[in-house]
Amino acid sequence: MTTPHYTINAAGKTIGRVSSEAAKMLMGKTTATYTPNKASGVKVTIENASKIRVTEKKRLQTIFTHYSQYPGGLKKESLGARIGRKGMSSALRHAIEGMLPNNTLFVGRMKNLTISE
Repeated sequence: MTTPHYTINAAGKTIGRVSSEAAKMLMGKTTATYTPNKASGVKVTIENASKIRVTEKKRLQTIFTHYSQYPGGLKKESLGARIGRKGMSSALRHAIEGMLPNNTLFVGRMKNLTISE
């Protein structure tokens, strides 16, 4: 049996709609043989990630934080700064990571995700 391959065109859609759709597909919930504890092997490609519609309010108010476990090591970055520095694919990948369950299948699912600007 061949593994399904899905393509999502993200042009004009919001980041949450695209990422929730991709997360469902990566978990295998769109296939008839869905089993929660088995890897589905579904591959997802997201095209036109740079054309995702993001409001100005979301660009300013969404904050990514990272802490290095050292005193004074808290780093904060807005969504607009992250998009300017790493591109929209980084923000989209972060949103999809947050929607997937953190278990042993997580790394394999993320390897089946391809995002093209």
